[in-house]
Amino acid sequence: MRGIFRWFWRLSLVGVVVVAGLAAPALWVEFGCRPQGAATASESLLPPQHHRAEARTLLTYPEWHIVHAYDDYAAIIRDGDPHDFGFVQAVAGYWSSLCTLARASGQMGGIDGPTKQLVYTIGVSFTAEMMMKAAYEETLGRLATLVRGETRAPLDDLSADQAGDYAAFLTQTPWYLWDFRADAQELSEAVGPGLRDTERRVALGLENRAKAAYAKVIARAVGEVGPDAQTMRSVVKGARVADLAQIAGVRIIGAASGGIVIETLRYRAFTAIARTLAAGGAQFVEIAGNDQIMVTALSDAPSDPRALLSMPRQGRTDHRHLILLEVSALSDSIAGFRAGPLTLEHIHDY
Repeated sequence: MRGIFRWFWRLSLVGVVVVAGLAAPALWVEFGCRPQGAATASESLLPPQHHRAEARTLLTYPEWHIVHAYDDYAAIIRDGDPHDFGFVQAVAGYWSSLCTLARASGQMGGIDGPTKQLVYTIGVSFTAEMMMKAAYEETLGRLATLVRGETRAPLDDLSADQAGDYAAFLTQTPWYLWDFRADAQELSEAVGPGLRDTERRVALGLENRAKAAYAKVIARAVGEVGPDAQTMRSVVKGARVADLAQIAGVRIIGAASGGIVIETLRYRAFTAIARTLAAGGAQFVEIAGNDQIMVTALSDAPSDPRALLSMPRQGRTDHRHLILLEVSALSDSIAGFRAGPLTLEHIHDY
């Protein structure tokens, strides 16, 4: 019994250390990255039911950081191996960006409770996933590549294709709707005779099936609460109603004292819609009741004077810059990005 008790105590201690380690970054952000500055009130042309919290333009980035991390991972394993990916760098980027944006949220009224709970929860989940993958890929996974040699196995290429498809899927669709079981099945059906293929089939098969089970739980929880709105309203000027009505993803709502009220899709689709609006001469007056919006842009330069934060992208040679803009300047800024040296990547709605 003493032996059993000692092992129980040791496992409990390990569990406490793991939980404390995962919670530490969230506690650091909560107590060490307090919102700075005071919020300023602004009048809106849209009714309150169509307003979204302005600070969410900042706090959508941590979710996109995870999307970008999967995209970076896919880029690296396209020609390399999983242990070449900087798992710790990806995790550090999540929490450091959240800290910077939490501080910047002060001028927008700070972070609301549900959003704070969301970014902490997904941050802890992301950290746990990355650390587990790092622990495996840096040990058994790396050993399997040494046995394999320089020639890639069939499942190395297949898993890279799956990673790329998954990263693209995440740009517009929640992760828990991905068919992880189909990936596991595809790996099983394509497995070759080599050790590396067997190792990839087992390791990635277990990972995909675990994610499938977790995704089912999350999907059920989201179903009970209800998904976030897929559309939002904006006020634009400088364009004719007839021209706006021809743009895919845009619905005309009516006139406002400062322009035309439109309803558009959110997420990745909004970036494409905003580009089309800007190209047609439309100027944003406000978006979802707000007068500031954040964008990410890419360039070869490691920093930009306008950026809240800049960071290198893994698997590429360029850098990502998080830039806060006035909504009224968004269309002109889109045109400016076309001229370089920065390239617009994504407009972060609310």
